Amino acid sequence: MSDSDAPGGRESPGIRTDPDADADAEVRTDADPDREFAHTRSPSSTAEAEAEAEAEAEAEAEIDIDFAKVFQALPSPVMLLAPDLTILGANRAYVQISGRGLDELVGRFIFDVFPDSPTEEASGARTLRTSLERLLATGERDTMALQKYDVEVPDRPGVFEERYWSTVNIPVLDADGRVSLIAHRVEEVTALVRARKAADRTPGTQHASLTTLSHEDAMTADLLTRSQELQELNEELRKAHARTHEVAVTLQRAMLPGTALPRHDFAAVRYQPAASFLNVCGDWYDLIDLDEDRLAAAVGDVVGHGLEAAGVMGQLRSALSAAIRATGRPADALTTLAQHAHTVEGALATTAVQAVIDRAAHTVTYSCAGHPPPLLAHPDGTVELLDTATDPPLAASDDTIPRTQATVSYTPGATLVLYTDGLIERRTEDIDQGLHRLTASLKHHHTLPPEPLADAILTDLVPAPRRGPDDDTALVVIRL
Repeated sequence: MSDSDAPGGRESPGIRTDPDADADAEVRTDADPDREFAHTRSPSSTAEAEAEAEAEAEAEAEIDIDFAKVFQALPSPVMLLAPDLTILGANRAYVQISGRGLDELVGRFIFDVFPDSPTEEASGARTLRTSLERLLATGERDTMALQKYDVEVPDRPGVFEERYWSTVNIPVLDADGRVSLIAHRVEEVTALVRARKAADRTPGTQHASLTTLSHEDAMTADLLTRSQELQELNEELRKAHARTHEVAVTLQRAMLPGTALPRHDFAAVRYQPAASFLNVCGDWYDLIDLDEDRLAAAVGDVVGHGLEAAGVMGQLRSALSAAIRATGRPADALTTLAQHAHTVEGALATTAVQAVIDRAAHTVTYSCAGHPPPLLAHPDGTVELLDTATDPPLAASDDTIPRTQATVSYTPGATLVLYTDGLIERRTEDIDQGLHRLTASLKHHHTLPPEPLADAILTDLVPAPRRGPDDDTALVVIRL
């Protein structure tokens, strides 16, 4: 495989590698006084500046980086993997250290090329697979501690050589945040580990290792050993967190109404737990028939995570359900819930929205406690933000003050959407951007029935199946 055939072999704009050209290059910055005060120049000097800028633009057009050569020149062994873990390419350093040619690597499943040794204690392939699957699930770099991963000797099937590696798996994300490529970088530390083992077997003083290893190498070998122990501990913690996550999600789902609502074929509900254990199990939704004409709908979001948040959620959801049945008024129900929240540990700063739909009067009455505003999509496609009646979150203010509520009219065929902030909030952007995205999605799909509409909204706003939402997401869609 030639350099031009290696991954990244296409020409790309960048830095000129011609040293003669580099000597003639001139670096300019936005702080360059000649540019900053260009408007004060004479016509002739302005013309000269324009000519100079044109020359610079022409020079920049000639600047290229041959990324194939850069990839091949990397001193660290690097192999590129597709998301299905087939090998796409490798640089010279990797080919050399693996003892296999590119034709033996490219296009093959990584664990077909590098299977585990048949010994009972072999765990290299399993540990690497866990790391790669974690990367695909989270979209984040995964640094592995020292691992023993024996490699089958080329041309000697079934014969494995003891090898030790320090590995980093690095994701390359596409525009939607999905993993499109994995850079699998390895450093072999077999010689160092063998020297450390030999030193440990040498009889004598505690400093015997220094007769075999330098002080720096002895420290490095010791750190590698400790890092392996730490990796094993981290793996146990991950398993424990996964078990707790599963229990919390199960409890959460058990306390929420079923997502299939046969009596409410005009409504659709969705609940997606967060991909991260740290944000799971704080959201709830509810649908209650108050009488033959009125339907109460609510969503809420508890600050917290795990089993604790699920427990708080269950208490608050039940309390709000009782309050709205007793009062029939969203503001009164949230006022009662806010007062109750002071008695529930972990309820501080919980947000919620309660709405009552009157099908006879064609009205929606709502009240928000620090929660993102509901959306009302009218039959003509216009989307109204219901943000008039918004008060502070629960237990975050003087809850003796009555909360506000507002009433809006609708035309039959309109759609009401309630949701939690996991649907619209992203770490890297302002929440208003997510709200605009939700508005655009609802405007585009508002003619769909509730079930496909709910699916379309989730597809538009949570497009990255690699990891799921960063936070719990609850969604209620009601055709009015």
